[in-house]
Amino acid sequence: MLVKTLVILLALIGLAVPIAASLGWLGLILQFTDSPMPLHRAISDMAWQTSTDFLLVAIPMFVMMGEILLRAGITERMYDGIVKWLGWLPGGLMHSNIGSSALFAATSGSSVATAATIGTVAVPQIKKRGYNESLFLGTVAAGGTLGILIPPSINLILYGLLTNTSVPELYLAGFLPGFLLALLFMATVVIACMIKPEWGGEQLRHTWAERLRALPSLIPPLGIFVVVVGSIYAGLATPTEAAALGVVASMGLAALNGKMSIDMMRQAIEGTMRTTAMIMLIIIAAVFLNFVLSIIGLTQALTDFVTGLGWTPMQTMLMIVAVLVLIGCFMETLSMLLTMAPLITPIVVALGFDPVWFGILLMVLLETALITPPIGINLYVVQGIRKGGPMIDVIKGALPFVVTMFVMLGLLLIFPNLALWLPSLVY
Repeated sequence: MLVKTLVILLALIGLAVPIAASLGWLGLILQFTDSPMPLHRAISDMAWQTSTDFLLVAIPMFVMMGEILLRAGITERMYDGIVKWLGWLPGGLMHSNIGSSALFAATSGSSVATAATIGTVAVPQIKKRGYNESLFLGTVAAGGTLGILIPPSINLILYGLLTNTSVPELYLAGFLPGFLLALLFMATVVIACMIKPEWGGEQLRHTWAERLRALPSLIPPLGIFVVVVGSIYAGLATPTEAAALGVVASMGLAALNGKMSIDMMRQAIEGTMRTTAMIMLIIIAAVFLNFVLSIIGLTQALTDFVTGLGWTPMQTMLMIVAVLVLIGCFMETLSMLLTMAPLITPIVVALGFDPVWFGILLMVLLETALITPPIGINLYVVQGIRKGGPMIDVIKGALPFVVTMFVMLGLLLIFPNLALWLPSLVY
């Protein structure tokens, strides 16, 4: 049954069937072949319950917050400010790409939005400053993945919903690994530029006076972060209410920048509706598929199979990591999260691992999937911004950062407290 399910899913994806349709069709096929009951009759009820879940209201709020910040011109000023502080390092603007991605990730909650936003500002600098194009593009693609891990993260909200795990705990758990991964990305750039100094482009120098003058441009995204995350841990708001506060704060910043207008809000709302519709369609299809898998007994069969192997918990976890890395090469990250989290988390908990820790490990695996060919979405986002040149340039530039993510996975496996220290401190 497991092999059949995997073959059908890969066949649908290989035929370029949209992900939401692939998940829905897989559920329908398994229902007709393995279930004695007409499970499709529950689709409408599940669609309604899923669409009206209070926690999921946070998703369009976070998407809209990112849309407003992008159109308010705050991102460009933030990027220029970070250039002043990080441009002196070997690799110059490539560190600014990663630093800006980390800061923007703390406001947008989306990896694709982070890569697209920072890429739009950064890519024109490649030829102007004489950088190695592949590595520069790799920093944009890899830096964008931080949107999944650094709070507030849409994917962490979905994981919490699917596995009944506390979202505030997941947010706390994502802090240290998220910023540590950003530092590891920067270390990767430094090593690459020490081996090949010509890849580092023009050396940028700024005075301390210039750096201090740039600080106000970094305050708006940090302010949004404090409003959203701070309100959660101060006990003033739930994640959904905090997301709404973030939208109000981003509108206030847009007004202060003189960018607030009916046309700007119309564009932001349209972008939010398109992104939210896509996400919700995939969520509804995945919820139906998970329902079918549970009814036909595949979830329990998989758990029994893995726990019956007789392997140690760490051996089993390494196998799970290897399988998810492989799946990530062929499956879009949101679909991978919605399909795999309900299947694998019960196994992980049965093995004695913490679901909060596994949530962070899974986010790093999803980040890896974002920049591994052939389905790595951030690779296509960066290639689209670039508007020319072979796709292989982006893939080659991202590969060193895939290795860095494997290092991060190893650190999480060896030192689980990287993710669990902050939650244990607060809760």
